[in-house]
Amino acid sequence: MELKHNKIIRFLTFIIFNFLALAIGVVLMKDGPQTDWYLSLNKAPWTPEGWVFGAAWTTIMFLFSFYMTKLSFLFKFLDKKLLTLYTLQWVLNVSWNLAFFNLHYTKVGLVVIVLLWLLIGYFTFKHIKSLKLFTLLIVPYLIWMTIATSLNAYIVLNN
Repeated sequence: MELKHNKIIRFLTFIIFNFLALAIGVVLMKDGPQTDWYLSLNKAPWTPEGWVFGAAWTTIMFLFSFYMTKLSFLFKFLDKKLLTLYTLQWVLNVSWNLAFFNLHYTKVGLVVIVLLWLLIGYFTFKHIKSLKLFTLLIVPYLIWMTIATSLNAYIVLNN
């Protein structure tokens, strides 16, 4: 019973922090996707409709919470390395919205998103042997980061 209770607490902790990152990101981007600045940019032909972003991020953060819960049991409680990498992921995720949408620093946004993509890649491939099929829970995050990075790069190169 104790292990199940511990899993629930860890999952709830990750889900709260992951959705907090999304909420802060929304606040930092303000009306970014609806602004004249963003609407006037040359965007990639494969840019999804606006609603796709919300649906994707909701799904990704839900799955990532399960992934991080499972991953956290491979480490000692409050492991410094795991907490540092998770926190870095969190900060990069949130700060991209500020750099790209709020400050219009598309090149800084590209650097931030590439670092985030690399970090999610690290999470994915570093732990694939120990997490096995649970790795599928982070794959949508890696795929979405690949798409998002390409969208940001297109804007940098074509504006």
